[in-house]
Amino acid sequence: MRPYNEKISIYNGMASTIAMNFSNNFFPIFAITILSATNYQVGLISSLPPLMALLMTIPAAILLNRAHEHKKLVAMAILLSRLMFMLIVVLVYLPSESMQAWVFLVIIALMSIPNTVATIGWQTLISGMISESRRGQFFSDRNRLLTIVGLVSTLTVGIVMRDSSDSVTAYQILFAIAFGFGLLEAFLLMKHKEDPAHIEGPLLRKKLMDWSIFQNSGYVWFLVAAVFFNFTWQMAWGIFNIYHVRIVGATIFWISMFSVGNMLMQILTFPLWKKWAERKSNIRVFVWAALGMASTPFLTVLSTNLYYLTLVQTMSGFFLSGVLLILFNLLLEKSPEATRTYCITTYNVLLAFAAFLAPQIGIWLLNSWGVELAMYFNSSLRLLSAALFFIVYVRHARVSKAAL
Repeated sequence: MRPYNEKISIYNGMASTIAMNFSNNFFPIFAITILSATNYQVGLISSLPPLMALLMTIPAAILLNRAHEHKKLVAMAILLSRLMFMLIVVLVYLPSESMQAWVFLVIIALMSIPNTVATIGWQTLISGMISESRRGQFFSDRNRLLTIVGLVSTLTVGIVMRDSSDSVTAYQILFAIAFGFGLLEAFLLMKHKEDPAHIEGPLLRKKLMDWSIFQNSGYVWFLVAAVFFNFTWQMAWGIFNIYHVRIVGATIFWISMFSVGNMLMQILTFPLWKKWAERKSNIRVFVWAALGMASTPFLTVLSTNLYYLTLVQTMSGFFLSGVLLILFNLLLEKSPEATRTYCITTYNVLLAFAAFLAPQIGIWLLNSWGVELAMYFNSSLRLLSAALFFIVYVRHARVSKAAL
């Protein structure tokens, strides 16, 4: 029988997945079709959240280190974040249409403040609740179940709203439903059984930062490779959104089909990546996942056919499932238990910095070079990130052999 906290975590994740799939997935098309956002503003949809995360990660870590129970603080952060959905619902009633897109971006930025607390808090909370021996199986099962929920919810939106891409009311209903599931998400987070003792060590309560984590070469090498990989991954997000909506003319239905195909492939392949990671090691298998991710931008711009693009997005789900499953496991694997909170915090700070810059650089490349060259360049950088992880793998193998 699955332990209680694992079951509650899965239920909480299901509510979170539905809330996100009814909101974040459709922010770009909402901004373009309803708010008439420019390319620069579409890029900011991807850039502002990590910028706010960058500013808030250290304060969030301080709050979490001083909290007697992580789950209370995380649940409150989730609740505050989801309340922002209701501000988006009433956004369209602003008298100045030219200001609506900018106000939307402000809401996105504000939403990211509690989201940062929730993200770091959940990572710390769950790492203390799930034993190392259970992590591979748990995260594989959890990711697969959440992806099924995401697939069903996204497919439902796509079918129900297939002719409503230009309907303000349809988006308002969508975001209101997301708010409802956000409330459920916060409630379920509070149902976790947390032992307060695991966060009360004097080390965590006295230090703002433990610089000794940078003496751990295994963690540092992983950190460099992971930050560069995420930078190349996120650089193309804004380009994908603009290409799909402005150039290809994808509607809510097709945006949903892209996601459905992607998630269906993830559901089918999570067990494969888990088996390969257990057999070959996380770091070795991640190299193959990163190589596969490099193909998506290149393949995307070869055609504007919507059926072809659905196939490309479906294929990319195969490699994305490996990334989602293994990257967080690698973070926990490379973070010593005694300094894990500092390792996770540092990882999130650097990822936030990369995620802020990456979409802006992607949009600049789009405007300067055009969509095709920008995508080709991104694929090249993704290949380079895979090569960097291969170097990390070779080094890891040498260290492991020397320790024997």
